[in-house]
Amino acid sequence: MDLLEAHGQALRAFGDAVRTAGAADWGRRTPCAAWTVRDLVNHVVAEQLWAPSLLAGATLDDVGDRFDGDVLGADPVAAWDSAAEAAREAFLDDGVLERAVHLSSGLAPAREYAWQMTIDAAVHAWDLATALGLPNPVTEPLAWRLLDVVRPWVDDWQGLGLFDPPVAVHRDAGAAARLVALLGRDPR
Repeated sequence: MDLLEAHGQALRAFGDAVRTAGAADWGRRTPCAAWTVRDLVNHVVAEQLWAPSLLAGATLDDVGDRFDGDVLGADPVAAWDSAAEAAREAFLDDGVLERAVHLSSGLAPAREYAWQMTIDAAVHAWDLATALGLPNPVTEPLAWRLLDVVRPWVDDWQGLGLFDPPVAVHRDAGAAARLVALLGRDPR
């Protein structure tokens, strides 16, 4: 599975879960200890809002605090749809994956940034689905591909506050369970 296919699948998985949230669901707790469903969706929407600017060459200072705070407004689903569509279009632009982008960690290849965004969307799709009592929306082929990508980065990410330490899983666990466990979630 190539990067852009994986990215599209991860966005769809998250979007499908967002669209199931009803009025009573936005205050539910998620596997991300400090976040409600609304907090989680706000986080992922804000990340999508950053993508078009960063992929167009903006620095963190250029974007500033534009996407701080509540970016969902009165219609979280519409906010998600709009942000996800804009991010997806930005990642699909010709040659964009060959560029460099400004991230908090410094200048990085856009391809690496795209994988990070894909991993984040997929894992948060699991978080959201879990909070809403839905089946895991991350397919096994997508999870296997993301495991291949994320394994070399996990040790470097520890201690940065991005994810909790890995959780042990049974040796027969599927790829989706392994993926979320590697990134600090208990898939049981």
